[in-house]
Amino acid sequence: MSILWIGLLLFGPVLWFVFNAFLLNGWWKMPVYVPLHANQQLTISVLIPVRNEAENIIALLEDLDRQSYPADRYEVIVADDHSTDRTAELVRAFQSKARYALTLLTLTEENHSSPKKRAISQAIQQAKHAWIVTTDGDCRVGPQWLQILASYQQTTQAQLISGPVTFHDEGSLRSRIQIVEFASLVGSAAVAMFWKKPNMCNGANLSYARSAFLEVDGFQGNENLASGDDEFLMHKMAARFPGEVHFLKNSLALVHTGAHQSFRSFYHQRRRWASKWKHYTDWKVSALAIFVFMANASTIVGLGAYLAGSISGFVLASILGLKFSLEFLFLAGVLHFLRQSKSIAYIPLVQLIYPFYVCFFGLLAQGKGYEWKGRKLQ
Repeated sequence: MSILWIGLLLFGPVLWFVFNAFLLNGWWKMPVYVPLHANQQLTISVLIPVRNEAENIIALLEDLDRQSYPADRYEVIVADDHSTDRTAELVRAFQSKARYALTLLTLTEENHSSPKKRAISQAIQQAKHAWIVTTDGDCRVGPQWLQILASYQQTTQAQLISGPVTFHDEGSLRSRIQIVEFASLVGSAAVAMFWKKPNMCNGANLSYARSAFLEVDGFQGNENLASGDDEFLMHKMAARFPGEVHFLKNSLALVHTGAHQSFRSFYHQRRRWASKWKHYTDWKVSALAIFVFMANASTIVGLGAYLAGSISGFVLASILGLKFSLEFLFLAGVLHFLRQSKSIAYIPLVQLIYPFYVCFFGLLAQGKGYEWKGRKLQ
C-alpha cells in the first residue's frame, strides 16, 4: 500500500486521538458540583411519560416518595399514553400513599407522530410549578435527586440542566457492554455542555424552566419527529439562552434505567436515536455526527487493509493505538463517576465493537421506520 493510503488510514485515528484529548481535558477540568447550601425554594413538577410500565412505575414512585426534598415543594405527573396493562390502576392506587401531590394524566387522543412529545406537552399544561423535571417510567432515582437538582439550579440559574444516566449493572456481559457504550454518550455530552457547545442530552434525566420551554415554543418545529423530545428542545434553549445549558456533574443526581434485554429493543432504540441527525439545524452537530462516523469507518478500513495484506501489523497497531488509548482513559473516568467501575475492564471489548456499531447504525439511519412502545413510527 502506498504512503498516501497509509496517511489516509491514519488521518481518521489521529483526529479521533485529538478529539478524545479534547474530551479528556474537558472531563478533568469540569468540577464536580458541591452544594454550597440546602436551598429548598425551587418548586418542581416531575413529569413521567409512560406507556405499559406496570412492572416499573411503582418502584419509581416509591423513589420519589423517599426524596430528601420537601414534599410540598414538588408534584409528580404521570402522563399515561393509553397503556394496555395495569399502569394507570397502579398509579391511582399509589395516590393515597404518596407524600407528594401525584396526578395521573390520561393523554387525549391526537393524530401525533411523536407520542412522548405529546405526553410532555400535555403534562406541562397541567404542571403547577416553575421547574420541570422529566424522567422515564422504567427509571430509578436516588433520595437526593431533586435536592441536588434544585441546589444546582439555584446556584447557577441555568435554564436547562442535563443529568447523568446509566444502566443497572446486572453483572452480565450484555449489561456491561451497554453501560460502557452509553457512558461514552453521557461523557461526551457533558464535556460539550462544559465547553458551551451542547449537542446531546437524555430525557431520562432532564430539567428546565417552564418559562424557557414556553419561550422557545416547546417542541414546535420538530413535533412531527418521533424522537428528539430532549435534544431538539435543548438545541432551541441553547440558541435562545447561550451559556445557560449545563451538565450536573454529581453522582447524587444519577438516574438508573434497565439495560436492553434483547437485541430487538436495543436495535429500535438506537435506530430511533440515529434517525435524528438528519434533522439537526445546527451544522456543527451534524458535522460532529459525520466525523464520528468517518473516524470509526477508518478503523474498519484499516482492519480490512491489514487482513488483505496491504498494511503491516505495525501500521494496524498504530491505528488502534491512536484510536483506543485516550478513549480508554476518558471512558474509565466517566465510568468511575457513574459508579460503574466494574465495567472498566470491558472497555477494550466495546472499543473493538464500536466502529462496526457506529457505521451500522449510521447507515441504517438513512432509512425510515422503527418501533417504540409497541408502535411503528417514522
